[in-house]
Amino acid sequence: MRSVVVWMVFVVGLMANAKELRIYNWSEYLPKSILKDFTKETGIIVEYETYDSNDEMYRKVISDLLHPYDIIVPSTYFVHKMINEGLLHKIDKTKLTHYGNLDTKLLSHSSDPQNDYSIPYLWGSTGISYNVALVNKTITSWSDLWKKEYQGSVLLNDDMREVFGIALKVLGYSANSTNPKEIQIAYKKLLELKPNIKMFYSGSQTQIYLNEHVKLGMSFNGESFMTQEKNIENQFSQMIMNPDATPDTKEEQREIRYIYPKEGVLMWMDSFVIPQKAKNVENAHIFIDYILRPEVAKLITRNIGYASPNLKTIKLLDKSIQSNLTVYPTQKELVNSEFLIDVGEALSIYETYWKMLKKDD
Repeated sequence: MRSVVVWMVFVVGLMANAKELRIYNWSEYLPKSILKDFTKETGIIVEYETYDSNDEMYRKVISDLLHPYDIIVPSTYFVHKMINEGLLHKIDKTKLTHYGNLDTKLLSHSSDPQNDYSIPYLWGSTGISYNVALVNKTITSWSDLWKKEYQGSVLLNDDMREVFGIALKVLGYSANSTNPKEIQIAYKKLLELKPNIKMFYSGSQTQIYLNEHVKLGMSFNGESFMTQEKNIENQFSQMIMNPDATPDTKEEQREIRYIYPKEGVLMWMDSFVIPQKAKNVENAHIFIDYILRPEVAKLITRNIGYASPNLKTIKLLDKSIQSNLTVYPTQKELVNSEFLIDVGEALSIYETYWKMLKKDD
């Protein structure tokens, strides 16, 4: 089980009653330099913890009532779920001076139509990544993961809704199906995939793909972009260390490609929300507004590879990132895509089949 990573920012000389802020975010989803700069500017001491899945976050938030978080970062379908359960505090948008920087196309999502409870942080997709050196065929479909030649070679995200989502899309159903029969058929389809599954994983996937632990599998687009960047760094280092190397020894074949499957990718948007029990609501607003600054959002996208919803930020990014379809896809790449939404009472059906699917792992 992943141990909780706690990273705290301290400012020397601050008084004992200094302002505080508790943040619970996805792992490797915010550069530490951002936290340092925020504390230096505001004097707010940040306690920062991370998680690897929405389910992990949700369980911690509802169980740890004595030490509530002030900011968490759920995906769209969990935002809706937590609003319905009365777990979130309303956000005062009048305190967010940079709110107008956000892309209106990403606001008013069905999970929170008026953005009363959530402020977009980053958005992206879950598609397929594959190692070109290990996969000698063109990958175009989620159904490619089921091919017998990839036995013991596929990575799946350790995320119930996303895993069922790809099976549902292969079958021609909505990734948000609430039909018990369709969910059952998707479960049976996933049973057929089990011989190919090497691992369920939701941490950083960069080294898993580069070190050839798997050939192909599900991937967050930002992880894929950073894997591509890491590969370029490795090639450059290899060339410096061994300038006379032949192309075969320069790791030039360790290319990781990101694919938008023809059935459609699974779209997601992670947003800042303030839990109902938060003790530092004012500081939470200050932090959210800080992240909405174009120059701050630029550093985040550049360092972790996910698309910012901040329109002013996009203009500040290198042209190579603005035009990179892995980070900023066009409508062509997003054909048939779906945002995952809350499935209500059908969630228990998914959970039952998910436990059955993973019971032998």
